[in-house]
This record gives sequence, C-alpha cells and structure tokens, in this order.
Amino acid sequence: MNMNMQVRQRGTMTLPAQLRNKYNIQQGDTYHLVDIDGTFVLTPLAPIVPQLAREIEQIRIDAGYTTEELLLSLREERERYYVENYADLETDFR
Repeated sequence: MNMNMQVRQRGTMTLPAQLRNKYNIQQGDTYHLVDIDGTFVLTPLAPIVPQLAREIEQIRIDAGYTTEELLLSLREERERYYVENYADLETDFR
C-alpha cells in the first residue's frame, strides 16, 4: 500500500484513515520511530503497564481480596522482607 502524507505545522503528520482502520490505530497509541538512513520505521509500543494493572486487578478479584486487603498484605510482606534482609544493618537511611 503506497500513500502520500504531508508534514504540517510543528511536524505533525496524519496517518490515512485506511491505515488507522486496518491496524486499529487509536488516539493515544504510542509508537517507536527508527531512522534507517532516511527510511522511517514506525513500530507500536505495547502499553505494558495498563495491561499489567488489568491482570493484577483480575487476579485480586478472582482471589476474593478487597483492595484494602491486598494493600495490607503487601505492606506486611514488605515489612517481613525488610526484617529478613536489612534488620541487622546499623545504619538508618531515613
């Protein structure tokens, strides 16, 4: 597929609707641009953080925990980890 695009004010280029529809490109999607001797390669960046957040939320729901219970459990685990790994250190870094 060959298409022409025009660079507008401040370097803005609009991807043709046909490409946006074909590749399901949505507003806010993030891409990585590689310049290979004047040939530009555009690749999508996977939004990993929102995906991980959804997966963690689903695990929490499946396990039957409330958000408060999950946060309390994380605090307790962090304290346990600290005691096991740093309790014998004399220096207080706070």
